[in-house]
Amino acid sequence: MIMQKITSVAGLKSAIQTLEIEQSIRGRLLKEQLYLTYESIKPINLIRNSLKELFSSQALMDDVSGSAMGAVSGFLLKKLFVGASATKFRKLIGSVLQFGITNLITQNSDQIKSFALALFQHFFTNKKKNSKKHARRIEND
Repeated sequence: MIMQKITSVAGLKSAIQTLEIEQSIRGRLLKEQLYLTYESIKPINLIRNSLKELFSSQALMDDVSGSAMGAVSGFLLKKLFVGASATKFRKLIGSVLQFGITNLITQNSDQIKSFALALFQHFFTNKKKNSKKHARRIEND
């Protein structure tokens, strides 16, 4: 703050009062910032904020869902392939198959999701159209 030359006692008192007000405001702001800093470094808040950032990241959630989808698909395919027979050769082939399918689905999860969504929409819209046609037939009869 640029101060003008003070030439009177009243001017000095006014300048002191202005500086005291500024000091009070800055003190309150400093205390608020200290409180916010203290709250942000509490372990529970650090964990909460980290988890919030983790789950709000769409790219990460896509990666996790793709990996989960791949792992489940690989596991299910291995169970179907190995079945009740427990020969070592079938188990080995099942594990290789599980690994391959898991990687394939994980790497192409976006395309698989898009395809599945398109199939779902296709069947859902066909049912809607068929039910509308059926309703029109009933009205016309």
